[in-house]
Amino acid sequence: MSTSAVEPGTRLAERFRLEDRVSESDGATLWKAIDEILARPVAVHTFSPDFPRVHEVVTAARAASRLTDPRLTQVFDAAEDDKHAYVVSEWVTGETLTDLLASGPLEPERAAGLVAEAAEALAHAHQSQLYHLCLRPSHLVWTTGNTVKVLGVAVDAAMYGLTTDQPALDDAEGLGRLLYAGLTGHWPGDEEEGGLPAAPMTDGHFCTPRQVTAGVPGYLDTVTVRACLPEARRGQGALSSPSEVAESLADVARPMPIPIAYPSTPAVASASHTEGLDIAHRQPLTIPPRPPAPRRPPSGGSTLNRVLMTLVVLLVIAAVGVGAWTVGRSLGSPTDRETKSASPRASASASTPVQAIKPEKATGFDPLGDNDEKPEKAGLAIDGKPSTFWETEGYTSAELGNLKKGVGLLLDMGKSVQISDVVATLSDAGGATVELKVGDSADLDSLKTVATAKNAAGKTTLKPAQAATGQYVLIWFTRLPADAGEFHGTIYEVVVHSPGSA
Repeated sequence: MSTSAVEPGTRLAERFRLEDRVSESDGATLWKAIDEILARPVAVHTFSPDFPRVHEVVTAARAASRLTDPRLTQVFDAAEDDKHAYVVSEWVTGETLTDLLASGPLEPERAAGLVAEAAEALAHAHQSQLYHLCLRPSHLVWTTGNTVKVLGVAVDAAMYGLTTDQPALDDAEGLGRLLYAGLTGHWPGDEEEGGLPAAPMTDGHFCTPRQVTAGVPGYLDTVTVRACLPEARRGQGALSSPSEVAESLADVARPMPIPIAYPSTPAVASASHTEGLDIAHRQPLTIPPRPPAPRRPPSGGSTLNRVLMTLVVLLVIAAVGVGAWTVGRSLGSPTDRETKSASPRASASASTPVQAIKPEKATGFDPLGDNDEKPEKAGLAIDGKPSTFWETEGYTSAELGNLKKGVGLLLDMGKSVQISDVVATLSDAGGATVELKVGDSADLDSLKTVATAKNAAGKTTLKPAQAATGQYVLIWFTRLPADAGEFHGTIYEVVVHSPGSA
């Protein structure tokens, strides 16, 4: 099969079916495709026979596939031979920084939070000697799952043939330019970028963010200057690597999940050169204003009315006192029947405070599939950060594409414990059916279902009807909510409560 003959419907590696041609540039074509084994959309790049850097792109993609930071787009496959060459990567849905800036600059703290996440992700890539070298607003995405995703690490540079002697400094400057764009809505370059106007200049130098937009905090202005505006540093040291940028933004609040109303069928708007990108045109959730509280009419009663009111109050107080004394006597001297009916379990419950216990380990649990359900992200559901999350693979229907009966997140508590309840923060999209399974073996058949929640969304409490004890706690999705054209189960955070060890 020649790459010049690649058409919609073509299957690569007997697995990836090309569906929609998203973009084409200089012999490289980006497709939206379907992974027929896992029933999920993927992004596939194919190359014409005369594309000059196929080997470099495939090599870079294979190296990038080993990165584990969930904020970097995952590469699934890359191949090169005489018949065809392609790169398969994660299909990302969300809004690019360009989209977020369509109505003007972001709130300073939000812009800084997005870039801080990107800086940490790139610092991780740099530890593996993988670089970006061409950061643009289209490479920074706020996903429909309310997380940050950086597109194009290593692969874009190979595709464009970009090299440098100072990759750390170049990526630090790229992060600084993204922060500048987020704070001002302008791009600090000689030309417009992605529809953003060029940054204004004074005396031949770019203005600092505070000179462009009112209300930019001084420390963010300083970080931006140190990262990408050498002429304005005035003796301040440069931020010369993504890790230094991340450190300078370490105290910034990170973007939090925001409930958003999605259209039933999101539109495909654009894509980066190396990864697919669905843009869901989302409408902000509108909360109607709270009606004003009715005003209490002014008091104007006579002296007699006030005296009568005082007498009524005194009588009520006396009645309450007599009632409390009567109840106290009955509580202090329970009958034999009442004493016998108080169960030992209830007494233990009253005397043993419920406490949160942290699992030793979390893993994506897919015993009915290929046993590989985003295991690299499982720990994010127990890291105490509500902005991070674990999610299932994407499926074509709420019933997991009819591929299996369920999939979930398995928690290893380290020892057998008694479970009072499990609180799981799910996505805000309704429609999930979740079961709580508990047992002393990680085998699915050995785990007993002790609680079920249907049409679950947001913070969901799974409370066993009877005493449940075990080392393993499984949050098991049997039905998934819709998520931008796919179906995902998402868990932002899990808290397990126990009255004590079993």
